[in-house]
Amino acid sequence: MRTDLDHLTIAKRQELARVVAILFDEFSEALSGKNAPYAKSGRILKIVLFGSYARGDWVADPDGGYFSDFDILVVVNNEELADLPEYWRGAEDHLLRELQAGGVIRTTVNLIVHSLADMNGRLKRGRPFFIDIVRDGIALHDTPNYPFDPPKPLSVEAAREEAVGYFDEWFSSAVGFADTAKYALNAGRLKEAAFQLHQAAERFYHCTLLVLTLYSTKSHKLNFLRSQAERLAPELIAAWPRDTRFAHRCFELLRRAYVDARYSPHYKISAEELGWLIERVGKLQALVKAVCEPHLHVVGQPN
Repeated sequence: MRTDLDHLTIAKRQELARVVAILFDEFSEALSGKNAPYAKSGRILKIVLFGSYARGDWVADPDGGYFSDFDILVVVNNEELADLPEYWRGAEDHLLRELQAGGVIRTTVNLIVHSLADMNGRLKRGRPFFIDIVRDGIALHDTPNYPFDPPKPLSVEAAREEAVGYFDEWFSSAVGFADTAKYALNAGRLKEAAFQLHQAAERFYHCTLLVLTLYSTKSHKLNFLRSQAERLAPELIAAWPRDTRFAHRCFELLRRAYVDARYSPHYKISAEELGWLIERVGKLQALVKAVCEPHLHVVGQPN
């Protein structure tokens, strides 16, 4: 795996060094006081930069309001340690605080965590997402003597069957949630409509990731899923204007809806904002269909 970062500016390299330091510090803190054997022996084996900043095709568009994120894979030595809420919430919160404070870190960090055994299992099963990471990724930290296994290709027939199954399940589910959101809005149940829209958007992004790569992380974080899907299919960027405060506010309300629309008495959203979000989720639906269906046709799906 590559280790060079010469294609990045000094500032970006400094950001990544800070990201690595935070990951190690917060992981050590998460393990402190834990008595389980896997926690006492817990280690970060690899930290890998993947995606646009590894490939060199990142985007920085101040006028359009679109900026690529850092995509980071952390590889640990035990499956239990890949639990994001249990062991990595502190790191995610710390990275977000530093980003918001405007310090060294100026780029949003998207984090996925897998054990080495899980990674190697996915490589042996020919998961394209992980094969791409091993091929294009850059090791920011690499413990000696813990290699990735050589990937094995997945047959076209097996890939097609799996992708078609994902599309049939996730796309129809997303459409159902979008329809329920419209019904809830018409009934005056605004917070319920916001939650249903979040679920629709989340499922459209999972659908895209699963169809194109046969993998999607177990996350409800809409901004993270959006970033991952847009990395693979830039056409999806058009679903969300980023050039006005109203657009940013509406997406933030949608992002928060997974928790706050259900549980927070302080969550407020207007019919106007919901109407705009319904329109944009409808646009996302059309774009996801346009992205996924040709891909399924290419890998052998009959019309």
